[in-house]
Amino acid sequence: MESSDADGIRWCATDGIGRITLDRPERANTLGLAQSRAFACAVDEVLGAKPRAVLLTGTGSIFCAGGDIQEMAGADDRIDTMIAQMLDPLLLAIERLSSAPVPVVSALNGAVGGAGVGLALCADVVIATASMKLRTGYAAIGLSPDAGASYFLARRVGAERAKRLFFLSEPVDSQLSLALGIVDAVHDDVRFNAETEALVARLAAAATGSLARIKKLCDGVAARGLREHMNLERALLLQASREPAAVEGLRAFLEKRVPRFSEH
Repeated sequence: MESSDADGIRWCATDGIGRITLDRPERANTLGLAQSRAFACAVDEVLGAKPRAVLLTGTGSIFCAGGDIQEMAGADDRIDTMIAQMLDPLLLAIERLSSAPVPVVSALNGAVGGAGVGLALCADVVIATASMKLRTGYAAIGLSPDAGASYFLARRVGAERAKRLFFLSEPVDSQLSLALGIVDAVHDDVRFNAETEALVARLAAAATGSLARIKKLCDGVAARGLREHMNLERALLLQASREPAAVEGLRAFLEKRVPRFSEH
């Protein structure tokens, strides 16, 4: 898939890795109506290329500061209409990206705020630079969360802690974000890009069917009882055992070598 870009969003899919980059650093990678539509297009095309892993990141010193407040303010008494038009494509894209049957990694190259929290945390694995800071920001401007921010943050830190983070809108640095479970790893700014690429490459080389089943089991666990969950585990394991990747994995284990899942 050739590289594409539109309205501050870049995307491509090569070597089994889909990449979506927020590329509007002069406006803190904020999202307006055009950016939301471009992001939705990026998600559709990247997932349509059937990658083995997806990377979401940004350029500059900020991952995403949230919605474009200047654009909202310019809507005057039509702010609600403008927000609705922006959210309609964005929410569908975030849902599709979050539920994709491949691992999704968000690499937070800098500060995160507002709707950027939803984008950041919709991924399966979230890594951050040491200089990253997260600020919810909604209450400070009289708004409430969007883009899945409250859903994903509450799922990671619990409802009570998430409420406090939203109520107070205070910056949370990378180390506290790691301690709270908001992010999964923090890397020195100098090593950040290399660590990101190594992680995504490792996931892309893994057994895609296995990761998809793991994702399905873990993401839906809250909605299932133990018996239902164990029955689903059994069914998915039997499916997996019939695939070439299982043969390769078992053979590689016995031969004491690295499995070559990408060839199966």
